[in-house]
Amino acid sequence: MASEELIDNPVTTQLQPAPSTLPSYPDMIMATIEALNDENGSNKSAIAKQIEATYGTLPPAHGTLLVHYLNKMKQSGQLVMAKNNYMKPNPNAPLRRGRGRPPKPKSPLPAGYVPPPPRTRGRPPKERYPNAPIPVPMKKTSSGGTGKKRGRPRKNPVTNPAVAQPLSGAPRGRGRPPKVNPPVAATVGA
Repeated sequence: MASEELIDNPVTTQLQPAPSTLPSYPDMIMATIEALNDENGSNKSAIAKQIEATYGTLPPAHGTLLVHYLNKMKQSGQLVMAKNNYMKPNPNAPLRRGRGRPPKPKSPLPAGYVPPPPRTRGRPPKERYPNAPIPVPMKKTSSGGTGKKRGRPRKNPVTNPAVAQPLSGAPRGRGRPPKVNPPVAATVGA
């Protein structure tokens, strides 16, 4: 009973592969173009009708497969497209040049020549003068840094006298200082 349901189910019948008696799509396309034998080439619909008439039962995705293989054969050079018509390439026609500037012809290297190693990535180091002192690398701390703290350095009152604070009293806090109200004098004998 379950096998009967699978046969009647339209989803499973669409997923079944095409009969193996069909040749491959590139072979069918080439045979069809030869059979049509049009000097201006054959368009997509004419090729599809001829394949359907010649081979009869085709897979449900015949249109999609035909378009895929026509594009693939056009890109590989097996077919040439001119004015929406596909045709076999002319063996006497000159080769089409690709886009962009053609590469320069390379002269042959002399025998025994060893090419230099390829350049390393990144910016090349600056030239060093022979009498220049050797730079000392900064010490790395255990945390992996260079030993300097991040961010802007703190203001040091010893090095900057304009910022020096008076020695007496508590250090100033952050932000704007609070407003101090003057003491109110009481009126005497009124």
